[in-house]
Amino acid sequence: MKSNCMGVIAGSCLAVMGLASCQASYHDQEERYVFVASNVNLPYWQEAQAGLADAAKQLGVKSELTGPEKFDPQEQLRAFQKVAESKPAGIMISVTRPDLLQDAISAAIAQGIPVITVDSDAPNSKRVMFVGTDNFRAGVESAKRLADILKGQGQVVVITIPGQLNVDERLRGVNETLKKYPGLKVVQTIDDRGDPRVANDNIAALLKAKAKIDGIISLEASGGSGAAEALHRLDVKIPIVGFDKDPETLDWIDRDGITATVTQKPYVMAYYALKFADDLHHNAVHDFKDWRTAPAPPMPTFVDTGTAVVDKNNVKAFREALAAHPKPL
Repeated sequence: MKSNCMGVIAGSCLAVMGLASCQASYHDQEERYVFVASNVNLPYWQEAQAGLADAAKQLGVKSELTGPEKFDPQEQLRAFQKVAESKPAGIMISVTRPDLLQDAISAAIAQGIPVITVDSDAPNSKRVMFVGTDNFRAGVESAKRLADILKGQGQVVVITIPGQLNVDERLRGVNETLKKYPGLKVVQTIDDRGDPRVANDNIAALLKAKAKIDGIISLEASGGSGAAEALHRLDVKIPIVGFDKDPETLDWIDRDGITATVTQKPYVMAYYALKFADDLHHNAVHDFKDWRTAPAPPMPTFVDTGTAVVDKNNVKAFREALAAHPKPL
């Protein structure tokens, strides 16, 4: 009797397995999601690529990271348009210039391609959602950290990229926060165009001109290391609050060249952005029949991936945690 029961169970299992193998896969074999970054050579985007690759592997889809090899909004526009012409299942983009990319994003949406902005938004476009940092709050954190270091007194230089919405929001957070510290004054704002060499040259020029600088805030990934290199070369000690956790920035924290950095989570941004794009492509969220004709966004319109502050006290633990991090392709 027992052997008969076992035979029935085995037969049932084989029937279920056979049925499952006949079912169509949830994902198409050639399903492809593309991320258009602002500068593919930055370690920041190489970390994002690891998140992209991990999400794609889990879902059984293809992923690509593309974009200009330096900060070049026009080149990013061309890259985005080329990607949209290839009709992928979804596009993610970190927007360099919202006014420049806005129409291209809306045109891709009109073709039925879900577009998610990541890290830097284009809120006036028809993008479905934004995944990234609350950049105003990140700017507040940067300003508060430097204000504590300087005890509310001194002249500050800010390194930024004007016109890029995420960085502009950080600058707004800095300026609003510094209103609470009348002893702190921004005396110079530098556009480093996302290039550490430009930050290096500008800080060196200010110091050689005998400018009084008590503290430096960088609101993008390259400026902190560029400024630290200039200070090191000229043998000057000035506190720097950087941004992001690229290897050069963490190295300068180890060497006491950067005091602290406000870090984002590009891996997390790209990982979840691809999953959201996949859900949109398959209309997996059933609040409405189809995201393309939905009277309201079917997804959260803003997902805040958060920040962390790294300084000499926790940089070792931070590096050890990152050592197990999936490496980019």
